[in-house]
Amino acid sequence: MKFHSIKEKQAKAFDSMKADFGYKNKMQALKITKVVVSAGTGSVKDKNKKTLIGDRLTKITGQKPAQRGAKKSIANFKLRQGEVVGYQITLRGQRMNDFLDRLLNIALPRTRDFRGIKSTSIDEMGNYSLGIKEHTIFPETSDEELKDVFGFNVTIVTTGKSPKETLAFLTALEFPFKKGEIKK
Repeated sequence: MKFHSIKEKQAKAFDSMKADFGYKNKMQALKITKVVVSAGTGSVKDKNKKTLIGDRLTKITGQKPAQRGAKKSIANFKLRQGEVVGYQITLRGQRMNDFLDRLLNIALPRTRDFRGIKSTSIDEMGNYSLGIKEHTIFPETSDEELKDVFGFNVTIVTTGKSPKETLAFLTALEFPFKKGEIKK
């Protein structure tokens, strides 16, 4: 079985979508512009665990995350303004392509009881959001302790103008959607 990268699949997606959406020019083809990976630190009080989340996200994505601070203090949550409440990474270019290749071909199939991803997670702007419950599905972090498991969100930003167009594009890129969920 030959492995095709996301970049190669994007080039071929235009041909498969040309008739359905009336594209006349290759410049009308959809593209993935960026991938945003974000993780909240939640109720983690230990500063070592907060930095551990940042370090593991760096291993997974290959890029250092930006810290996101609390916008205001909330006494009931013992939260102070400016305190780190999450991390965010924006991937573009080659790092984005590498991350998507690893996510689709290595990490998602390693998920326990994996039957596919939901096709209903596309918003009106044509972006796809995917929640990952355990960061240990990535081979970069599987050898570490399993007691500090956290989840994160992956948002794939496309140039799609509608959810239907984006779904057809992601299907052409061979995203592993659940069987029987996609309607033509």
